[in-house]
Amino acid sequence: MRKEAVNIKNIGVILLNLGGPDSLEAVRPFLYNLFSDRKIIKLGPSFLQKPFAWMISGLRSRKTEQMYRLIGGKSPLLDITLAQAAALKNSLNAPPGAHRPGPLFNVYVGMTYWHPFIEDTVREMYGDDVETALAVSLYPQYSIATSGSALSKFTEAIRQYPIESSIISQWFDHPLYIEALVDVIKKGLESFHRDDAAVLFSAHSLPVSFIESGDPYAEHIRTTIEGVATRIDIPWHLSYQSKTGPVKWLGPTTEEKILELSLRGIKNLLVVPISFVSDHIETLYEIDILYKRRARELGMRLERAESLNTHPLLIAALKDMILKSLNGLLPHEREA
Repeated sequence: MRKEAVNIKNIGVILLNLGGPDSLEAVRPFLYNLFSDRKIIKLGPSFLQKPFAWMISGLRSRKTEQMYRLIGGKSPLLDITLAQAAALKNSLNAPPGAHRPGPLFNVYVGMTYWHPFIEDTVREMYGDDVETALAVSLYPQYSIATSGSALSKFTEAIRQYPIESSIISQWFDHPLYIEALVDVIKKGLESFHRDDAAVLFSAHSLPVSFIESGDPYAEHIRTTIEGVATRIDIPWHLSYQSKTGPVKWLGPTTEEKILELSLRGIKNLLVVPISFVSDHIETLYEIDILYKRRARELGMRLERAESLNTHPLLIAALKDMILKSLNGLLPHEREA
């Protein structure tokens, strides 16, 4: 009997992330886009959101430019996300034993606040004759301020085209993602060459009001950490970083936690950026420069677990979720 593939679809996967300035000149417009989003922070009444965003971006841009100068003059986020997309495309299009008439998957990148913008990437997908689009949030733990904002932009953009679509909005407890974290934590702990190091999970902070309104982000963070803790026996702690604005944010802050652990006699500390899968300013500047310097002043040695970036287990987790999400839409074989 002869077998032939049917229902071949041109499937486009779009990886969604925050975005970041690709030059020092891009810092202020990037910040303006960020602060213009009321899902992240409400700056007065809605009609004043953009004027306030422009003012705040001007006030903060010089200091932020200095931060980016210290990590290479731009955000590495786009380069890393493009590398993730390339690795994922190779993996999706080369499953063992498959015989397909050409590539089935194309993997794209769409950013919320800087190029390539989500809406521009969706337009590119339509131009490439994508029939089915799957948006994957690169924020493992869901929050309306991150995944919610990105997926909202995707949904708004995709409805303009005759493209079938679906989304993956959260994957905080995916087993392969957990195993990837366990792997980088084990490697990070090995750098101390001793068994008395503590682990500090540092997550991006969020206004407390979001949690009080039902946002699951903090619960997802805890569940991720508990999943890691079932696979590796470590003394761990949790803190939050990168808060902005005068409202009450999740705590304790990472700075506060480092001081607390120092006063408790901890000398070796591995910081794990739990809510970030890619290196960017929060890992390369805040953790690697600011927090490491503060720890050194307190007589501590602080190291950071590597970000997942293109870790094979992260790519495997993304592939697994995509294939399961598209079950029924993929090509299948029939006897003829």
